[in-house]
Amino acid sequence: MKRTDLEKNIGLKINSQMKQAGIPGCSGKETTPTVDRREQRKLDQALGLVPFAIKLNSDLIKQIQALAQTRQTGLNEVVAELLKKGLEG
Repeated sequence: MKRTDLEKNIGLKINSQMKQAGIPGCSGKETTPTVDRREQRKLDQALGLVPFAIKLNSDLIKQIQALAQTRQTGLNEVVAELLKKGLEG
C-alpha cells in the first residue's frame, strides 16, 4: 500500500470513531466511556459469554423488554434467566 492510502485509511477510521462517539453531554446525561467491539468481545469471552442470535416473535420480544425494564436489568440477564427456568422444568 502507498503511504497516502494508509493515511486515508487512518483518516476514515478516525472519522468513524468520531461518528460513533456522538456529542458528549448532548442529552444532559453523563456519557459513559465506550468500549470498542474488539475490547467488548474480549471482555465477554473472559466471562464465558458467547453471541447467540435468534429470531423471535415481536410480541414476545416486547414482553421480555418490559420485564427487563421492570427489573431494571439488561435483556441478556433476563433472557438467560428465562432460558435457565425453561430448561429446569
